[in-house]
Amino acid sequence: MTMSDRTQTFSKLRTAVVGATGYSGMELVRLLRRHPGVELAGLYSSPAAHASSATTENKGPVSPGDASAVRSSVKVDGFDEKHLCESKPDVVFFATPNETSVAVIPQFKDSAFKIIDLSGGFRLKDAAQYPRWYGFDHAAPQMLSQFIYGLPEMNSAVIRKSKWVANPGCYATSALIPLLPMIQDDLLDPAASIVCDSKSGVSGAGKQPTANTHFCEVSESFKAYSVFSHRHTPEIKQALGLNGTSTFIFTPHLLPINRGIFSTLYVKPKPGVSVGSIRRAFTDFYSGAPFVRIYPEGRLPEIKFVTHTNYCDVGIQNDPESSWLILISCIDNLMKGAAGQAVQNMNLMFGLEESSGLE
Repeated sequence: MTMSDRTQTFSKLRTAVVGATGYSGMELVRLLRRHPGVELAGLYSSPAAHASSATTENKGPVSPGDASAVRSSVKVDGFDEKHLCESKPDVVFFATPNETSVAVIPQFKDSAFKIIDLSGGFRLKDAAQYPRWYGFDHAAPQMLSQFIYGLPEMNSAVIRKSKWVANPGCYATSALIPLLPMIQDDLLDPAASIVCDSKSGVSGAGKQPTANTHFCEVSESFKAYSVFSHRHTPEIKQALGLNGTSTFIFTPHLLPINRGIFSTLYVKPKPGVSVGSIRRAFTDFYSGAPFVRIYPEGRLPEIKFVTHTNYCDVGIQNDPESSWLILISCIDNLMKGAAGQAVQNMNLMFGLEESSGLE
């Protein structure tokens, strides 16, 4: 059925979620259940997370920090390739671990349905980077060039025509949105490094508990991690077209909160570039972007203004004496950094209103 046929018959998109019991997966299910243009064709646990195909009941979905009452139960099945295909989905979301996506998705390369992968398994174009940054050899390098990088504010035109989309990382989203206008309009001093200092809530580490994410380890503390080794670094540099190792410096930190990312970027504009021209560049670049909010002069974003939304808020502050510019961005890591952005991509891929189901 073509999209024109679908529009004429008012039928809804059939959606399936693999990895529906993780934080991003639960958030996806919550969004899809309320989306006016879709219906759920199936919900599956991650192939790495179930021991059998027995059906389970998951009370929820309730996402981290969601104070609403427990919703009606939803059925989550153990992953089954045949059952998934027989459900005839139009689009399948994979909210699965990186290696799981790489192992499972290739078996569906000839399937009719479209795929949106929330993992990092298909974000990088160079398979040789996966051992260093992700710790494994990529099992399907031939598919990397076929996945479109799913940052709508950067690639909306090609996302609309794509069958396979690699959803961006949460940190990458928070860094790229404030940097893209500066790169496109060639406003940055090429001799100066870009420094990105980012902080994320604990849900960004995923649902599987680790020694570093237990309450007693996170509460009343604040720390940096994966210094010079975080896997979103090559993703950001790839999207910006940056080469070399010293141009972009990224340091992530763990905040003792449930959700949200706060990124502070230190950049140096070219000599003679005014803050007024920078603000105009941002306004022009994001004039048609429904989920990017540029703050007026004198105001800066805060995490509390974006939690449980698909917005990316951006603030701009310059120092006339040093000529350095500070860009601040805030997103909800489970929304614009994961599930919300995935739904935004789905809307684009199927010709729906970009903000449908997200406001």
